[in-house]
Amino acid sequence: MKKVWAESALLPTGWARNVAITVDDDGRIESVEAGADSDGTRVGILLAAPVNVHSHAFQRAMAGLTERRGPDPRDSFWTWRQLMFRFLDRLTPDHVQAIAAFVQMEMLEAGYATNAEFHYLHHQPGGTPYDTLSELSHRIAAAAAESEIGLCLLPVHYQFGGCDGRELGPGQIRFGNDLERFNRLLEGAVEGLAALPRDTTFGVAPHSLRAVGAGDLRRYGEHFPTGPIHLHLAEQPAEVDEVSDVWGARPVDWALANIGIDERWCLIHCTQMMPGETTSLADTGAVAGLCPITESSLGDGIFDGVRWLDAGGRIAIGSDSNIRISLSEEIRTLDYSQRLRDGSRAALASSEKSTGRRIFNEILAGGAQATGRQTGSLAVGNWADMLSLDAGSVDLEGRDGDTILDTWIFGCDDRLVGDVWSAGRHIVMEGRHIRKDAITHAYRRCITELRDAI
Repeated sequence: MKKVWAESALLPTGWARNVAITVDDDGRIESVEAGADSDGTRVGILLAAPVNVHSHAFQRAMAGLTERRGPDPRDSFWTWRQLMFRFLDRLTPDHVQAIAAFVQMEMLEAGYATNAEFHYLHHQPGGTPYDTLSELSHRIAAAAAESEIGLCLLPVHYQFGGCDGRELGPGQIRFGNDLERFNRLLEGAVEGLAALPRDTTFGVAPHSLRAVGAGDLRRYGEHFPTGPIHLHLAEQPAEVDEVSDVWGARPVDWALANIGIDERWCLIHCTQMMPGETTSLADTGAVAGLCPITESSLGDGIFDGVRWLDAGGRIAIGSDSNIRISLSEEIRTLDYSQRLRDGSRAALASSEKSTGRRIFNEILAGGAQATGRQTGSLAVGNWADMLSLDAGSVDLEGRDGDTILDTWIFGCDDRLVGDVWSAGRHIVMEGRHIRKDAITHAYRRCITELRDAI
């Protein structure tokens, strides 16, 4: 039994003072009491800690390596993608584990409690499976055992090089599985999660409309009736053109008409949508998995967050390429992109909630839905996914209520994060992961070996 006491905490009913939270031996919140005497671990400001809903862990090791222009006069997502394929051909299972553990550690230090890993690197260079088909999924699980982050593992189904069914090219070949082999890989991946804590979840991820055949996509909900389903959708103009040319409809329209999208689905990016597509997709109850830093880095476009949220759509936040892992900056970039597009301010605020409060509430709920994880608020029965902010920071002097969130997100950064718990596991203390030295040492050794990979 653990106890945490906060001077101020954001509860489902709003802000409260002198809040005592008791966590049971399973890592769930057993009781929440406002106006309580100080007892247990004492913090200043306590919040529920959100899910990082979309990550490709291995890409963290590429940060800073793709910012030079090549022979193509217009650098783009597609030229970056070719560099990424070259990089990943150097990765071994040991590299994958070391990078993933480091990424998960950075997520925790930023304030995330959970990593939803969109895991598509499955095979050896050249496409030959490892002796254990799900070897690299097991390495993601092993990394989570080191970092102690909450894990939602999403093995990715990647079958084709485009909508026309062409074969996978260099680099992509490490991702590839037909549906039968993907089912076997998924079974092995789930077995590899058995040693992790009970809060671990899993789902499936058909990579995109380009990478999985139309017939399989139409029956995906039947093939995989349990767990969340994540899918890249409408990220780039060239993707929109390819789907339209081959399948006769824009990606969102095709998906709405063919794959039974509902609350189980998390649709990643959705940066290339028309207004009608935005409202129709929001009506399905699916979560939009947004990755504003990566979407900015890759020139994906701007998600129509104002229209989406006004239509009742649900959102979650992810770090995707992990070029920079910062919870507050993802939220800030999301809102600033709306302001720049529309020439507005406080674009995602509502009449009842400030910008920071509205977005934070939305990503807490959306991340829980998108991972099948009982979390999203400091409520009895939820996993004790919690983060504390430093109430003694000069930046928070005189701030209270929603202004705390707005100041953290728009005036500060994740150095305000002091403690993080994932399902009751107290993993970050005074802003530092409890195994930082060992995890960083392994990552540094990995990066040295990959120095000339691109």
